[in-house]
Amino acid sequence: MSSALERLGRNIAASVQAKQQLLADADALAAFSAATALVIERYRAGGRLYIAGNGGSAADAQHLAAEFVSKLARDRAPLPAEALTTDSSILTAIGNDYGFDKVFSRQLAGKAQQKDIFLGITTSGESANILHALEHCRSAGLPSIVLTGRGGGRARALADHCIAVPGSATSTIQELHIVLAHTLCESVEAAIFGH
Repeated sequence: MSSALERLGRNIAASVQAKQQLLADADALAAFSAATALVIERYRAGGRLYIAGNGGSAADAQHLAAEFVSKLARDRAPLPAEALTTDSSILTAIGNDYGFDKVFSRQLAGKAQQKDIFLGITTSGESANILHALEHCRSAGLPSIVLTGRGGGRARALADHCIAVPGSATSTIQELHIVLAHTLCESVEAAIFGH
């Protein structure tokens, strides 16, 4: 067997094991259920979902926003969602004027309303700009969710709902985040638009 196929086998086995561990984690499942119910509640109240992450998690934020605004599993009306990672002028202005740690919290301060909700994605739970965004949410009374790994890091104590997934590799954590994100969107679609 080639080294690439051996690596693929190891990675698939690690992904399957992490997913099975997540299915057995009652705390993570309860947090996911509560977070999903909160997103549904906010959408029913006319709110908007703001999403942020760094690197691969930034791509995941944009991916999830696209699923909400366009569709995931069925044709339906768009749901308002925005990734805070996409406007290069805003990101560079805030980064230059206030520092990269503030690129998400400053946007939330300028955009988010009381009926909205924030979802942060950080594999480590230690991304400074996600932590600042969660701190802003707490001080502004804006509900927050974080998808993370490695026990949740400092983000666990700052988010209203922390879903910390198993897995030692960043790639495995990100795979689980995508499963959670797709399930969140599918659940919201079903709740708001029916089956």
